[in-house]
Amino acid sequence: MNTSSPPLSVAVMGAGAVGCYYGGMLARAGHRVVLIGRPAHVEAVRRDGLRMQTRDFDEQVAVQASAEASAVAGADVVLFAVKSPDTESAGRQMREHLKPGALVLCLQNGVDNAERLRAVLPGVEVAAAVVYVATEMAGPGHLRHHGRGELVIEPSAGSAELARALAAAGVPTEISDNVRGALWSKLILNCAYNALSAVGRITYGELVRQPGVADVMRDVVAECRAVAAADGVRLPGDVEESVRRIAETMPAQYSSTAQDLMRGKPSEIDHLNGHVVRRGEALGVPTPANRVLWTLVRLVESR
Repeated sequence: MNTSSPPLSVAVMGAGAVGCYYGGMLARAGHRVVLIGRPAHVEAVRRDGLRMQTRDFDEQVAVQASAEASAVAGADVVLFAVKSPDTESAGRQMREHLKPGALVLCLQNGVDNAERLRAVLPGVEVAAAVVYVATEMAGPGHLRHHGRGELVIEPSAGSAELARALAAAGVPTEISDNVRGALWSKLILNCAYNALSAVGRITYGELVRQPGVADVMRDVVAECRAVAAADGVRLPGDVEESVRRIAETMPAQYSSTAQDLMRGKPSEIDHLNGHVVRRGEALGVPTPANRVLWTLVRLVESR
């Protein structure tokens, strides 16, 4: 931590794998962190701390934990990491407890969560972020990190201070004026990998070795690019190269959609391939490959 700056008070609303990783990294750097999550997770963290099992270290990190949204009270920063379908309900739960001037940073899949959150948190500083990290919860209070960890953050009044704190905590962080484009690029990665990983219950590295997968991914990416172009989105970088690199940089990772289905939980597929299908319909862009993947995951969920 940059010792010239006072420690931040941080609340993680939705302390799953993503929220625990970034909250845990900040806690290791000396910031005050409270994880807000499910009771079993909270009980384990209160008893033993958060176990962060990464490629670089395996430690029990001391953090506070609560099952109540009211625990955001007093936080300078709220890392908002609930599942996309829960965005509005979680925002309402914490609304009356937020400290004036607090920054709420969306660490969620999908492209419209910050916009949806602003609608239920009028007057609150909400910034979108793009997350590139491979993590999973190996059990209550036990985070397993498989790789990466970069963040791209939307400019806001509090973004610069938070970016400095994250960088000092070992989290590569960039502030970008094209977070919308970066969110769409991340959405395209998720659309290419998540449903296929979930239906096959297979890691990224295994997935790309299966016959036909590369062709399906190519069709999905082409549809996503067409919808993004029709929606006026400026995609940064080489999207196709980014898709190829995911399997190389996260070969042992199951998609978040696969993890949800393997645990019998509802997924975020409506906000991934489903979002592309809906925007495509609205803009007159056909999306048959995305529609098939969306439908397949929903069929698996219905079981």
